[in-house]
Amino acid sequence: MEQGGSTILAIDPGYDRCGVAMISIETKPQVLFSCCITTNKTASQEQRLAHIFAELSSIQQEWHPQAIALETLFFSVNKKTALKVAEARGLVLLLAGIHETTLVELSPQEVKLGITGVGNADKEQVKKMVALTTGIALDEKLDDEIDAIALGLAAVGTFRLTRLQKDL
Repeated sequence: MEQGGSTILAIDPGYDRCGVAMISIETKPQVLFSCCITTNKTASQEQRLAHIFAELSSIQQEWHPQAIALETLFFSVNKKTALKVAEARGLVLLLAGIHETTLVELSPQEVKLGITGVGNADKEQVKKMVALTTGIALDEKLDDEIDAIALGLAAVGTFRLTRLQKDL
């Protein structure tokens, strides 16, 4: 089923869980779809990445987004985890490249600023503002999915500005 309209595919990459949200940018940003892709913990890294890429490709083919939003990599204390997240992030870059889709990258601080107005907001503040902004009950959603929704909502303004600058 092919979807129409202007949309942003927001992806919170991970190798264990990958948050995904499709945001409409027609007028007021609206969450059209969200999910959390999970991988089998006993599968090999390459199998887990292949599963994520297959799921993301399927979503991309169904919705044909105008842009893909991706958070810049935040290096944590655990470098092994950061490397695996970077590999999952590479899948998103590959997806954007294959489909020649505009990429919108935001730092974690830019996402927090865009959602709450405060660049150092905590997870609970972001979650509360996502719930207020979208009207979606977030109780049963995983943090990765909520993070993807927040990223997508924050990316709307950046994407619109980029599109406006191209038109000038």
